Amino acid sequence: MDNGTAQSRPRNKLLILNLLLAGAFLFNGCLSAAAASTNDLASSTPDTRSSALSDWSQLPAVLNRIKPPTFPNKLFPIIKFGAVAGGSNDCTSAIRRAIEACHEAGGGKVIVPPGEFLTGAIHLLSNVELHLEKGATVKFQTNSKAYLPAVFTRFEGMECYNYSPLIYAFEQHDIAVTGPGILDGQAGNENWWEWKGKKVSKPDRPNQKKARDRLIKMVEQNIPPEQRRFGEGDFLRPSFIEPNRCRNVLIQGVIIGGSPMWEIHPLLCTNVIVRGVEIISHGPNNDGCDPESSRDVLIEGCTFDTGDDCIAIKSGRNNDGRRIGLPSENLVIRHCVMRDGHGGVTIGSEISGGCRNVFVENCRMDSASLDRVLRLKSNAVRGGVIENIFMRNIEVGWVADAVLQIDFMYEEGPNGPHKPAVRNVIMEKITATHTPRVLNVVGFPGAEISNVRILNSTFKHVKKTNIVQEADVKLVNCAIEAAP
Repeated sequence: MDNGTAQSRPRNKLLILNLLLAGAFLFNGCLSAAAASTNDLASSTPDTRSSALSDWSQLPAVLNRIKPPTFPNKLFPIIKFGAVAGGSNDCTSAIRRAIEACHEAGGGKVIVPPGEFLTGAIHLLSNVELHLEKGATVKFQTNSKAYLPAVFTRFEGMECYNYSPLIYAFEQHDIAVTGPGILDGQAGNENWWEWKGKKVSKPDRPNQKKARDRLIKMVEQNIPPEQRRFGEGDFLRPSFIEPNRCRNVLIQGVIIGGSPMWEIHPLLCTNVIVRGVEIISHGPNNDGCDPESSRDVLIEGCTFDTGDDCIAIKSGRNNDGRRIGLPSENLVIRHCVMRDGHGGVTIGSEISGGCRNVFVENCRMDSASLDRVLRLKSNAVRGGVIENIFMRNIEVGWVADAVLQIDFMYEEGPNGPHKPAVRNVIMEKITATHTPRVLNVVGFPGAEISNVRILNSTFKHVKKTNIVQEADVKLVNCAIEAAP
């Protein structure tokens, strides 16, 4: 085995940990001369190939393709279509009429003025911007019947008909949801969140398990999606905002909270901008932004404080992801703040269609409840190829588990025919003030984790031994300081 290739060596773990705990080391290749001979987690000399693999030269071309939609200067205030503020009157029909009138007039802005407005599902149409003025709050009903009839969507990466997302668009173009107003899904343990179920649930309480298991079986059996019908009584929660098969999408400046499940879910979309959004929602599966099988996506200047991953890139689950075969690609994430969450930036686990060309830069991550900085997860049932993932200039305060996690033992682990692959992951100039370990990377024989590099980075208060199994990982020109 090459001395610079990261593989698990249990016989060295105790010695490595003792070296780390003995004090701070400054590494050339991340290890002092004394430590280098005992640890394969880093090369003892700089890897000159690694910098060349970090191909940021593609970034300008990606950004040049991403353009915000524009809208005619025509205003359609919802109060002129019958909406009444106060938070108790159902404004669903009034908002629908305003959107339809705006669309039929060739486009413009549907205006939500200051005040509280209660609604059910909102369906956007082409050339319509839904704009929430300062002081405006749109509250969404918690009665699940307000999100019927069912629409074509995905639940955890699997195609089906299910409850409408709270804000939904299907095969539309040039659409937007903009702030500075508030979108309040009003989800909680007494309604949507209860549907997730618990490890020990009372049989008379709502629980998604039976319907979720049925949908997974349908996907395994390649049942046509039009036959996968779910809705009332199935307890499969909808996403908050889902543009589905849309192009030229802008979500900007709104504050989002209380989501039933995923917050922002661009699905099979092209040219998407999520900018200046603040998400505070701590329910189950409350991912902040989940681009799925989408391309040319910019996420910038956002704040994520979530109950699950802050950003989770996806491309379909199992047979559905392979059948459709569209990766998420050409995504730019920059100038964001990640607080609570399972991962700052996560790719997977619904990644069967693959993911490539992700650029993350100039972000701040800091919370004792943020588990990882970069998290990649799949298994031998999901499969998928994750490649060309570039991250630089990331400032990390506290992180609860590791700077980098690659987890191929997730759920089914190696038990399946579709071996996943991760290749060409380059992290540069990462500074972490408190991290228990730098690496938590677990592969299995037959899967691929290759060309993973962390360059020119600093990690402090390290307490635990790195975990690296069945993987090619190198730390190059880094500094690691053990916890006192």
